[in-house]
Amino acid sequence: MEKIPQLFVESNIEECVYEGKTKVDCIIIQDNIEVRLKKGESIPEFIDLEKAKFMKKEVYDRFHFYVDKYEHKMICDAIIVFPDRRTELRLYKEDELMLLPVEGYVSSIIAGIGNRVRKSDAFAAITSKKGEVHYLKPPKNGVVVYIDEFTNRPHYIYYLLPEEG
Repeated sequence: MEKIPQLFVESNIEECVYEGKTKVDCIIIQDNIEVRLKKGESIPEFIDLEKAKFMKKEVYDRFHFYVDKYEHKMICDAIIVFPDRRTELRLYKEDELMLLPVEGYVSSIIAGIGNRVRKSDAFAAITSKKGEVHYLKPPKNGVVVYIDEFTNRPHYIYYLLPEEG
């Protein structure tokens, strides 16, 4: 069974805390301290709620709601915790993502979430009705942060965070 990444998005104290306990799973960040708490856990005393930043857990499949659909920029800070639960990727408000559509008679995913792809690597393949296979390569090196799958047809949109340079 393939595990799904976890998504944490920037939130506020009202959505995350009530009477000193967490309302939802969240990550609280204050200076260089980061505390991960499950729903119902008490906020540690060393956390100053006025200075802290709150990241609430969100359904990973809702990632696309946190990307501006016209400019392809993040509309808030986010943390993606990959299925191994040790690797994470931080996205910041205004980070610009590459959206790469994969459309064809048959679309096949090659690179998965969390994979780094280089300009020379194929991240997906499409097969035409005539049986021709075309490999899609990104215009820049990047990391796959999300794959949006359309349920009404076998098409995908890859969301890649481009690397600098």
